[in-house]
Amino acid sequence: MANPVVVRFSEFYENWTGKLEDILQQLLQVSSQRTEVVKTEQELQALVSTVTSHLKEYYTTKWGIAHDNVLIFFSPPWLNPLENAQLWMTGWKPSTVFRQVENLKKGNVLVMTEEQEKKMEELKMKIKMEEEKVEREMERQQVAMADRRMVQLSKLTSRARSAGSEMDSVAEVAVKEVLAGLERVMKASDCVRLKTLKGVLDLLTPMQSVDFLAANITTLLRFNQWGKKKKDMAGTVLNANQEK
Repeated sequence: MANPVVVRFSEFYENWTGKLEDILQQLLQVSSQRTEVVKTEQELQALVSTVTSHLKEYYTTKWGIAHDNVLIFFSPPWLNPLENAQLWMTGWKPSTVFRQVENLKKGNVLVMTEEQEKKMEELKMKIKMEEEKVEREMERQQVAMADRRMVQLSKLTSRARSAGSEMDSVAEVAVKEVLAGLERVMKASDCVRLKTLKGVLDLLTPMQSVDFLAANITTLLRFNQWGKKKKDMAGTVLNANQEK
């Protein structure tokens, strides 16, 4: 029987990704027509706000569902193997955003002022420290999960349940503490992701924000598409071999 939590989020993720594709087309259209159709600062900012609201919806839904089963978000079955290979604490690594910014600068898509460059570097250092803080907390949780007492408690739980003992409640409390710790790690990493996006967008002009978001979302969706193609190809080869 399918895990109901997986089913719920898989359906949400598919719909959310579909809307993200539509938003990307809007971003690309504005980005490519900048010399033909002049958009006001307010119009550009409204588009950026639409994007950020959609991205925030993902995390709000994720946090609500993760409370029922946080473990699935550390190896999401709704992602393809390529997407899963890119995961950092249940999502994309915040510092990768700064590599995107550098690539856009090299391609002359983003032409930043000296002040923007300086503040971007300061943000980069700040986010790096935030990442390290999350990684340290994850290490602490891993140590707790590997603790001998947790292993012994797990064995005790099995015996207690088979015997109908009340001791299983003690083990359940311990397990809940571990899951709560992982949930904190997940939310902390998501907060760094949101903080990174907000920090970058705050430093860019509305038009620069459109260009940056177009590149960022394109990368996200391409991993999704490439991974699906590779998965489909692997399935086709496997079926062909089985038929031989």
